[in-house]
Amino acid sequence: MTASLRLASSLAVVLGLAIAPAVAQDATAFELDLNAATETEGGGCRLTYVATNLSDLAFERTAFQVGLFDAEGTVTRLLVLEFGELIAGKTKILQFELAGSSCATISRIVVNDVAACTLADGTTSDFCLSRLVATSRTAIQFGI
Repeated sequence: MTASLRLASSLAVVLGLAIAPAVAQDATAFELDLNAATETEGGGCRLTYVATNLSDLAFERTAFQVGLFDAEGTVTRLLVLEFGELIAGKTKILQFELAGSSCATISRIVVNDVAACTLADGTTSDFCLSRLVATSRTAIQFGI
């Protein structure tokens, strides 16, 4: 614990304040956040993802195979979401249109596999799945 953090903690105790410990981001993670799910005019669903490469690795191509589940827990579709190039430390926002699937009919999306995780030098890596952190800010559950 740094001196300034110890001082702040001591001051909080004296003043009777509760402070939450700082939560450090995993600097070696690949974060995928299902950020929004919006109905389209054609009756489909537009999924907005935020992909964040918190590593020092540069990726030439990233893609994930995902499974969509309905409210009864039945897999309704398997598809590949292409995230493309993602440089070290970069955040990228992508949208995917799911024609014929209303957002209301999707209860859960699961990352089934990595379709591509190619480093800038052309080699493949297991990083995209082994260090994947999946979250959702929508009513649709999203995970591994």
